[in-house]
Amino acid sequence: MTNLSFKKINIEAYEPGKSTIKKLKKVIKLSANESALGVSLKAKKVISKKNTNFFRYPDGTSRKLRDQISKKFKCDIDKIICGAGSDEIIQMLCQLFLKPNDEVIVPQYSFLMYRIYSKIVGAKVVFSKEKNFKISISEILKKVTKKTKIVFIANPNNPTGTYLNKSELMQLRKKLRKNILLVVDDAYFEYMKNRDYKSGLDLFGNKKNVFILRTFSKIYGLASLRIGWGYGPRKIVDALNLIKPPFNVNEVAQLAAVESLKDTKFVSQSVKHNLLYASKIKKFLNQYNIYSNEISANFLLLDFSNCKFKAKNFYEKLKAKGIILRSTEYGYKIKNRLRLTIGSRNDNLKFMRSVERIFGK
Repeated sequence: MTNLSFKKINIEAYEPGKSTIKKLKKVIKLSANESALGVSLKAKKVISKKNTNFFRYPDGTSRKLRDQISKKFKCDIDKIICGAGSDEIIQMLCQLFLKPNDEVIVPQYSFLMYRIYSKIVGAKVVFSKEKNFKISISEILKKVTKKTKIVFIANPNNPTGTYLNKSELMQLRKKLRKNILLVVDDAYFEYMKNRDYKSGLDLFGNKKNVFILRTFSKIYGLASLRIGWGYGPRKIVDALNLIKPPFNVNEVAQLAAVESLKDTKFVSQSVKHNLLYASKIKKFLNQYNIYSNEISANFLLLDFSNCKFKAKNFYEKLKAKGIILRSTEYGYKIKNRLRLTIGSRNDNLKFMRSVERIFGK
C-alpha cells in the first residue's frame, strides 16, 4: 500500500478573533477590528439586488472596480490588482517573489498572515524587534542580509496601533537595498488623521520597489465578502495577474466595493465615530489603570501592567458578560494585553458599563 505524502509546514494557523460564546445568543464582538457602523447604504442596496446573475462568472479583471479605485485615489488603473481580501494579494506576492530559504523581515508584533504565507512557500521569516511596540527602522535594517527579498509592514500596525510617520517611512525605503521589495499595508489608513502620517499610496505610488495593500474589510465593512486590492509597479502587477486565480473576486463583492468607494459620507461618519469613541474609551479605561496606544486605527492595545486585573482575568470577566476582546498572547505572543475594537455606540456603552461592574462601581 502506498502512503500519500505532503510537505510539512512549520506554522501556527491563523486564529481569527472569536465571535461566539457558548450558551449565549447575544454577543458583543470587539475582537476583529470590523466596521463599527456596518456597511454603506449604497453598498447594501447593490448587495440586495435580486437581478444578480449568480450563474455567470464574475469579471476576472475587476475592471469596473479598478476604474473606480483609479478615479477615487488618482492612480493608474493598470497598476491595480484586486484580490479576495488583501491577504490573497500577500499570498500572491510571496508566491511571486520568494523561493525556499529566501528571507522575509516582519516586525515581531505584526499581522500574522505575512509570516504564514512566507513560511508556506519555504522562506525564512526574520523578526525585527520593536521599541515600545512601535516598528523600529534601525532594527529592521539590522536584520537585512543578502537573502532578504521582502519587508512587510502595516502602517498603522496591527495589533499594536502604533505607526511610522511620513519621514520615518521614507527613511526606511531609502535605507533598504533597492532590490528589496517593501510592502506597505494601508489597511487602516482611512482612520488616520494624525498630521505626521501619510499613507503608503501617497508616498510611494510611483516607486518601483514598493507595493501597497488596501482592504475593504475595515472601514467599508465588507469583511465577509472578502475583497481588497494592491498597487505597485506595472511589471509586478502583470506578473501577479499571471498567477492570480481567474475569478478570485466575486461579483457581489466587486459591485459592493464600487458603491462603497462612492459613499464618502459613510466613510467620514465612520472616522468621526471612531475618533469620538476611541477617545472616550481610552480616557475611561485610564481611571482603572488600563492604558493604551495613542489613537490611530479603529482599535486600542490595552496594557494591564498597572491594573489590578491581569489581561486573562479581565478577558474572562468580560466574556462572562457576553463581550469578546482579542487576546494577543496567542499568535502575537504579547502577554498581559488585549486588543479592543472600537464598536458601535451601543456596543461601546455596554462595554464601559460592564467594565464599571467588573471594578465594582
